[in-house]
Amino acid sequence: MLVLASASPRRREILARFIGRFEVIPSNASEECSIEDPVGHALELARRKAGEVHSRVGGTVIGADTVVSVDGHILGKPRDEREAYKMLKLLSGRVHRVTTGYCIIHGEEEITGAVTTEVKFRELDDDIIWAYIRTGEPMDKAGAYGIQGKAGLFVEWIKGDYYNVVGFPLEIVWKLRELGFEVLSR
Repeated sequence: MLVLASASPRRREILARFIGRFEVIPSNASEECSIEDPVGHALELARRKAGEVHSRVGGTVIGADTVVSVDGHILGKPRDEREAYKMLKLLSGRVHRVTTGYCIIHGEEEITGAVTTEVKFRELDDDIIWAYIRTGEPMDKAGAYGIQGKAGLFVEWIKGDYYNVVGFPLEIVWKLRELGFEVLSR
């Protein structure tokens, strides 16, 4: 049994594009983490998520956590519209990094990794930032934006895995293939 330890509809959708059958069991692990390094932070939370679900259901479990960082500072999910504005203003015209840590627990084996993608935003004026905030999209996303939604307009370029910016790098799917899971089948 393959289990995705996430409530994220985006992660579920990406995994479903490549793997035909899996279950979704959201993790109850705490998302509080004092690790300030973006890679370490994402890996710690991915391990916690996978471990918590694996302890309940066994099988092969995938945990993932995505963070947005600029100048090494992690931008979480905004608590309110003002915080979303501050994050988007900070990202305006700049390159930032999106890092997803993952943990796959398969039997006694724990496979971990992290994928980082660089993203460059266009210069954003206050009108476009507030228009985006009013859509409601930024409120449940790290860094206050989703590249797969309306904020795709803000992206000047990316360097790396697009799916990582959405929250589920394809490296995870490749690792599952290496573990014997069938990909690209229907």
